[in-house]
Order: sequence, then C-alpha cells, then structure tokens
Amino acid sequence: MKAITYRSYGGPDVLEYGDVPEPKLGPDSVLVRVVAASVNPVDWKIQAGYLDGVLDVVFPVIPGWDVAGVVERVGVAVTEFAPGDEVIGYAREDMVRRGTFAEYVAAPVRTLARKPANLDFAQAAGLPLAGLTAYQALTRALELKPGETVLVHAAAGGVGSLAVQIAVALGARVIGT
Repeated sequence: MKAITYRSYGGPDVLEYGDVPEPKLGPDSVLVRVVAASVNPVDWKIQAGYLDGVLDVVFPVIPGWDVAGVVERVGVAVTEFAPGDEVIGYAREDMVRRGTFAEYVAAPVRTLARKPANLDFAQAAGLPLAGLTAYQALTRALELKPGETVLVHAAAGGVGSLAVQIAVALGARVIGT
C-alpha cells in the first residue's frame, strides 16, 4: 500500500511517499480504507522531534492519528462493525509508528465510531483529536454542569470551536475569545 513516511526527525523535507506493508489485523482491530485523514499540530511536533522525551517513536513512522474511512475487514473478536461501515477514529497507538496517512490503517475497535451521516469524509476526519480534546476537557477536567459559565480561549480554532458547541449542548453559558 502507499503511505507517507519519515525515517528521521526533521521538517517537511524528511517526508517520503512510497510503498509500505499493509498493516496486520489483530483480533480486536478493524482494517479501515482511509478516505480522509487530518493533520494536527501534534503531527509536525512529533516529526520535528519535539516530543521525543515523552513518546516512543519507531522509525519509519507513518504520521497521523485522525481518520475517516470505510471498514474493509474486522478482527475475529469485533462485533461492533462490519465491512462497508463508514467510521471515524482517533487511531493513536501507544507508540508512534503506524498512523493514518496511508491507504489502510489497522485501528483498535475502541478507537473508532460510526461516521456521522451528515458529514462528508473530509469533515469527519477533522473531528477525532480536536473533538475528544474538547469533550474531555469539559466533561472530565472541568466537570461542566448545565447553567455554569465556561471561558473558551481560541474559540475559533479546532478544539475551541468544538468546545463551544459541546459546552452549549451541555447547557452551559459560553464566553469565547
């Protein structure tokens, strides 16, 4: 299969496009044919080596964590999805090596959800990392309750714009900067 990879830390000049082996499918994983993948700030920070002290990196790396695509095959223990299902996912592994900037990604079933029918694949691919960040900040870290007021800095950015919508859906009053 084709994929974007890099074999060492660096800038855009270290990126390569070429053939890599198709990922193997574990019992609790789903093979997704990638239709769209999004780029997040963490992608270039990992590639530049800025997170070397906190993330294990195995070269060559296929970057990317967000994906929207179609299920090709499911592992033997997977009952939640079937071939043909449209899914989105935050397909991050414990170590950085096999990401979503490829034709196929083997994603643990726990990292996937059904693609919202009202979004195209490109729109849906932008949801996982930013959406989870916003949701977890509001519900886990802040434990936001209906009627409370929350200040969202960078409310027009990826995480911020989703945080505003999630906070409103939770019944909060939102002030954005």
